[in-house]
Amino acid sequence: MGVKVVQRHGSTIKEKLYIPAVASGLKLTLKHFLKNLHDAKNTQTKEYPEVKPDDITPRYRGVHRLTKREDGTIRCVACFMCATNCPSGCISIEAKERDDGVDEKMPKTFSIDLLECVYCGFCVEACPCDAIRMDTGIFSYIGQKREDFVLTKERLLSHKSASEALE
Repeated sequence: MGVKVVQRHGSTIKEKLYIPAVASGLKLTLKHFLKNLHDAKNTQTKEYPEVKPDDITPRYRGVHRLTKREDGTIRCVACFMCATNCPSGCISIEAKERDDGVDEKMPKTFSIDLLECVYCGFCVEACPCDAIRMDTGIFSYIGQKREDFVLTKERLLSHKSASEALE
């Protein structure tokens, strides 16, 4: 018939109760605990939020921002590419006709729900106008209500890039 019989391991009571594995794990945990208790000054901890992390790479994807052109107008043309490409569906855009003649349309409303966002960066890659970026350096966003985590167009335009914030 082609049936292959596989030899089962762990047939003794000692192996079935996982006592050696549990004891080994407890031993390792106790070893690290006693080492850190004895030498508390050399434990590597950061007193966040007083001490900000210094090991964040330049490629870190932080909170979103919308960019502007040199003349101060919004760079977004409301093409819906970012909202279409977003796997979590956290971007919502409502378009309106543009009256300054720069482009055909612009966003009337543009919002990103940070509680639904997975910070994948697909919106940045999909944008043909380089209108949306995730280079603010903001890695901790705090709010009291759900509405605080929905970034509107005005809030997205007010965010600066991490390099601009240092200046």
